[in-house]
Amino acid sequence: MSVSSVGSRDAKIVVVGAGFAGLAAASLLFQAGFQNVKILEGSRRIGGRIHTTRPFSKNVIELGANWIHGQEGNPIYQLAKDHDLLVEGISANKVMCQPSSVTPRDYFFKEGGKLLCAGNIDQVCSLFSKLTSKAFESELEDRYRILSLGGYLDAAFAESPLAASEDGWRIFEWCKRSECTDEASSSLYEVSASEIGYYIALEGGFFNSLGPGGYQAILDVFLESLPLQTILMSKPVKSIQWDLNKKSLGTESRERSHPIKIICENEESFEADHVIVTVSLGVLKQHAGAMFEPALPKSKMDAIERLGFGTVDKIFLCFSERFWPEDCAGIQLVWDEGPEDKAVYGSQTEGDGWKKTWFKKICGFDTVARHPTVLCGWITGREALHMETLQDGEVADICVKLLRSFTGWSVPDVSQVLISKWGSDPWVFGSYTFVPHMVNGVKEHEAMAYDLNLYINAHTYFFRSLTNIQLIDCEATHVNFYTTTHGAYLSGIREAQRLINHYSDKALCP
Repeated sequence: MSVSSVGSRDAKIVVVGAGFAGLAAASLLFQAGFQNVKILEGSRRIGGRIHTTRPFSKNVIELGANWIHGQEGNPIYQLAKDHDLLVEGISANKVMCQPSSVTPRDYFFKEGGKLLCAGNIDQVCSLFSKLTSKAFESELEDRYRILSLGGYLDAAFAESPLAASEDGWRIFEWCKRSECTDEASSSLYEVSASEIGYYIALEGGFFNSLGPGGYQAILDVFLESLPLQTILMSKPVKSIQWDLNKKSLGTESRERSHPIKIICENEESFEADHVIVTVSLGVLKQHAGAMFEPALPKSKMDAIERLGFGTVDKIFLCFSERFWPEDCAGIQLVWDEGPEDKAVYGSQTEGDGWKKTWFKKICGFDTVARHPTVLCGWITGREALHMETLQDGEVADICVKLLRSFTGWSVPDVSQVLISKWGSDPWVFGSYTFVPHMVNGVKEHEAMAYDLNLYINAHTYFFRSLTNIQLIDCEATHVNFYTTTHGAYLSGIREAQRLINHYSDKALCP
């Protein structure tokens, strides 16, 4: 729907954040006929949690989002397909606990260098996939619904003969550790088992890889649709005064030409009729209390506090030569006592003892498409945050020691290392959203996305995490697609459509 009224053309709209949600919102607004739209981006790069780099060669490395999840009904997949940005034949590199993804090419090692039998691994991972599918499809028995995801998985696995098999529980712990990267949580014992059923996995391949341009190629499509100078870089927002028409000046209340004022950290200010805030839930957790004048409604502040926002980091190790077999797609680490063992987790809920073994949270090291001498390790939660405080060289040395001790192979020193540090990134403070145990995810996601124009007579719209205010984080404000790039995109589209509908309705009124 397009709007062509004078009001829509002249309306001043500011989008805070140039990630997927912000770019999608601005693009749709321009398509609909709005002409006065600006994007304020706090950092010196565009993309938010999309961060495509080329540190080792001409080929891309994704520090942020890696895949397009699902095909049917996925606007990001369709956009990539329409612009010939997908690649065929390159499967996901991160090993997942599903029977089709565990092949003889995945090497699972126990402590001490023993290579585990692929058959046992496949059986345990297949069962893990079935158990998690029950949770995602809202098919849990009542006795499990009150448990955390980790608690449910433990209880269900204990009833299987595989629990008594050699290394069954160790492999199962690896599965839970791997699932933590999907949930962006420190532990599955902190994730709701019943609430993840509201997440919808779109049909089609779950891990769809992009071509040589990576996710940056999709960002470029958005950028091509925006007029020059739409995006203003290095404009971190300090405060948003969003109800100035009601603000009393002295003893009188005056109507202002624009009801919103956005103030940046350098005191530069922008007036607007509408603002779409697409900062991450992590940023909101840090700054929402001071960022908005007047304060946000209690329901939104409660949602910001209650929803989880975890950290997922990648550790890229570049070697001078390949040391792993040609048929090896990943080196997975199976601990005797891993951090997702219930007893281990319980013993580490208090104190800082877990910091001594932070590296146990690394699931393994996977090969990287188009980089024949690079491995990528994944780490989540508080362990990822702790790793970010260490020197890159120290992290690389520890990873090499792990590879040597588990495999027994001759592993050379790392020639280059690249580590994402989303938890300490001041423009994000984390990776994506999860629903903690005992939290009503639907209620909180909807509170994040709730239109303030319906709450009081104001003109501010919040959405998402990465919602973003997507207020909420772009992905955080989507009940069904949180944690995904298409969730961020759809949140931005939703907020832009609200404005389009608003002006379309005004044009229809006599």
